[in-house]
Amino acid sequence: MDDVSRALEHRPVTSPDGPAALRFSVLGPVRAWRGTEQLSTGSPQQRGLLAALLLREGRTATAAELIDALWGDEPPSQGLAAVRTYASRLRKALDPGVLVSESGGYAIRGLPDGALDLATVRDLAERAERARHGGELSRARDLLRRALALWDGEPLSGVPGPYAEAQRSRLEEWRLQLIEFRLDMELEQGHHAEAVSELTSLTAVHPLRERLRELLMLALYRSGRQAEALAVYADTRRLLADELGVDPRPVLTELQRRILQADPALAEPSAPEPESLVVPVRPAQLPATVPDFTGRVPYMEELGEVLASANGQVMAVSALSGIAGVGKTTLAVHVAHRARREFPDGQLYVDLQGQRATGAEPETVLGSFLRALGTPDAAIPDSLEDRAALYRSVLDGRRVLVLLDNAREAAQVRPLLPGTEGCAALITSRGHLGDLAGARLVDVDVLSPEEALHLFTRIVGRERVDGERAAALDVVAACGFLPLAIRIAATRLAVRRTWTVSVLAAKLADERRRLDELQSGDLAVEAAFELVYGQLEGAQARAFRLLGLTDGPDISLSAAASMLDLPVEDTEELLETLVDTSLVESAAPGRYRYHDLLRLYARACAERDEELPGERAAAPSRLLDFYLATAAGVYALERPGDRLIEHLEPTAGDGLCFTNRSEALDWLFGEARALLSAAHQAVDTGELRKAADLLLVVRDLAESGSEFMRYESVVTALLGAAAATGDERTEGRTRAALAHLHFLAGRFREADHEAREAVRLGGSTGDSWTMSDALNSRGVIALYQNRHEDGETHLSRAIECFRALGDRPGEAAVLCNLSRTYLATGRTASAIALARQGIEIYDAMGSSVRGANGRYALALALTRSGELDSASDCLHEALDIFREGRQKLWEGMTLFRLAEVDLAAQRPAQAAANAETALIALGGIGGEWRRAHVLTVLGHALSALGQTGRALASWNEALDVYERLHAPEAEAVRTLLLDGHPGRTHSVA
Repeated sequence: MDDVSRALEHRPVTSPDGPAALRFSVLGPVRAWRGTEQLSTGSPQQRGLLAALLLREGRTATAAELIDALWGDEPPSQGLAAVRTYASRLRKALDPGVLVSESGGYAIRGLPDGALDLATVRDLAERAERARHGGELSRARDLLRRALALWDGEPLSGVPGPYAEAQRSRLEEWRLQLIEFRLDMELEQGHHAEAVSELTSLTAVHPLRERLRELLMLALYRSGRQAEALAVYADTRRLLADELGVDPRPVLTELQRRILQADPALAEPSAPEPESLVVPVRPAQLPATVPDFTGRVPYMEELGEVLASANGQVMAVSALSGIAGVGKTTLAVHVAHRARREFPDGQLYVDLQGQRATGAEPETVLGSFLRALGTPDAAIPDSLEDRAALYRSVLDGRRVLVLLDNAREAAQVRPLLPGTEGCAALITSRGHLGDLAGARLVDVDVLSPEEALHLFTRIVGRERVDGERAAALDVVAACGFLPLAIRIAATRLAVRRTWTVSVLAAKLADERRRLDELQSGDLAVEAAFELVYGQLEGAQARAFRLLGLTDGPDISLSAAASMLDLPVEDTEELLETLVDTSLVESAAPGRYRYHDLLRLYARACAERDEELPGERAAAPSRLLDFYLATAAGVYALERPGDRLIEHLEPTAGDGLCFTNRSEALDWLFGEARALLSAAHQAVDTGELRKAADLLLVVRDLAESGSEFMRYESVVTALLGAAAATGDERTEGRTRAALAHLHFLAGRFREADHEAREAVRLGGSTGDSWTMSDALNSRGVIALYQNRHEDGETHLSRAIECFRALGDRPGEAAVLCNLSRTYLATGRTASAIALARQGIEIYDAMGSSVRGANGRYALALALTRSGELDSASDCLHEALDIFREGRQKLWEGMTLFRLAEVDLAAQRPAQAAANAETALIALGGIGGEWRRAHVLTVLGHALSALGQTGRALASWNEALDVYERLHAPEAEAVRTLLLDGHPGRTHSVA
């Protein structure tokens, strides 16, 4: 009779009632018997299902867990159906009532004692431990031999799937521990020589297992082979250094020292108090990963590298943080499942309930962990410190992954961290655990648009999404690419077959209803946010509510301080605490932003929890005041002496003050989107006049080209609101601003209409600044439309108005524009004189930016008079100033004029280079009409260089533009193309 047969002798062949009982084996091929009859267990996957249920020993396995066990990250599309089929077949093969369905999963119940070989081994091992404690070493050794005989080759042999692979590793580790336990007793009983042979073979198969090396050294030493024992240590030390880069464990080093010293205590078995044999329990507590897990590749790679580094190195700790619903737990669980092979001794999991006021107590969690690791209740101490110490001791020498989900703070986590190499901890928390020393901090962001669409598609089904891709993108964008929100929206659509994706997108488009729409069953985005918001202190909650009222993409610290009416230092402290809770994001140093859905939630809280009447309206008003006051200061610094500052609405508070022009421009362009959003928001709050004034003092944003479209959108919205409310002053100012925008874009007819209305409204409301500005605009527009007499009339009226205001820079601007009108009508000398008058005023006022405009006008006149070198000098001086002031429109136009000068000076290569650079600078600003002028000059330069093909292409492109605009310049370019003649054309662009 072989060992396996002898070991099986005690197993029941019949049940207490007589019929043959079922019995199973997993410590080899997965097999089932009814009495002596071996039953068919089906295909490898079906055997895998049987093994997964047997190893749970009566606990229910959900369908998702079984799918993950069999196929891991790549389940088949019909995985659930396959699981049901396998379960049905097994149910028929086994006794009635053995395989049961429960809570959407399956379990094997009602097996008699000894029906599973795994349970038999556990029983034999426990009996061996008791025998050893009782001094019955021979009996203990015999029991362990019987237990080890139950292994029949590789555990779960031929069973596929990641779960089986992980269990094979666990069971093999358990087998080795039992072998080590048996060999330890062999040495205690004096069987040194017999043990050497077996230990030699075992260390060859498991060269990195230090406990086997320790036993081999002791067996050799007690066999009188001291030199060989020391050689084993040397080999072990070299191997560990080469393979893992580590030194032997202290216990092995201590044994070497004692052998070198010929410690008499080593010569014979000391019969020490035997160590407690913790029956190897390999906890597998990880929740099931979701089958539709999507994306997150960079995070998985980063976290995978950290977990892989745990083997043989300092304990690895990764702390994942992020807003509620971003998928921290889902990501951590998925990563943990992928890393299970790295941790063959098990995985522990706990929800630390960080959303509650106190969270889970570390003492309670440690007690649960110790029991899961096989520690009897009687051996678990009472105090937190003692439990933490025992926990670290139990984990010493084991490779266990600990997943601490939903942590509240670092103090809650520290006692739960393993203390030795080989283990790792994954932590998730809505707050940032920056005070957790040594942890890799990972801030989990929302999904990318592609990942979000993929997740939505996997839940809803490709057939419903492919035909409405644009609507699906709208849905995930409305969800802010937040995984929880996407899952809820997709689930709602999946169970409503009559809805289309467009219907769902339309429902989510309403911002005031969006959070209400994002709930399904027990899942709700708003509820997830509420758990965090409910833990805020009063000042934190107020800051979260009020700052959420802004429409800008982010907000600076100084702007937030003005909005909250608090000192900057107090505001920063509040905002940083909100960042720590992941309610607010740190967009950049000193800048903060909300996730779109959190902003909606903050506004809902502001409506629901407002503490003081009117505070919800006062906060955006303070913000608008801050932007207007600060922008007015920047405007005054850029345009000294400009009287617009004296004609603005008063503000309740002061803004920032700048003395350095570069810092002022950095602020203006850095705050562009935020302040334009604040101006647009005034349409709803009713502060139209301040918003219109804000647009006037930030005109540089429009001329720079970077914010042209957004600026125009705000102007248009304010104009509509002003007209609707009958606010003629605001209407006049917004029409003046809109006229300037049309002019910049080359829409001269529309520009003249708006400027004419602005003149009328400025006169009727007594707004002399608006009338002056609009008259100047009408004069310049007339120049571009070749209505020179009208232009001169408008400019003459404008100069009178500016002089009446005492606005010297305004007067200088009109003089320079009159210079261009004179130049267009052949009065070149007078044009030069007027431009120099304007420059003189600008220079006297210290206005470098507008002085550059004067030099631009002077250069045009000098070019016409043939003073090309002087014209080039003026233009280069202006170009430097425009670039410093970030004025893309005027940078591009100055390069265009330089190209004209270069052509006149017979420098075609330089002309072509300047024209090409001008096209780049004018991208997105200046309009097609100006671009056509540059293309025409570029064509002349290329023709002069002999590049006729490119020249003709440039002229053709210019002609297309002119014809589309019905511009008179089309005729001249048409002639060039017909004649192929590289003659010069002059423009007034």
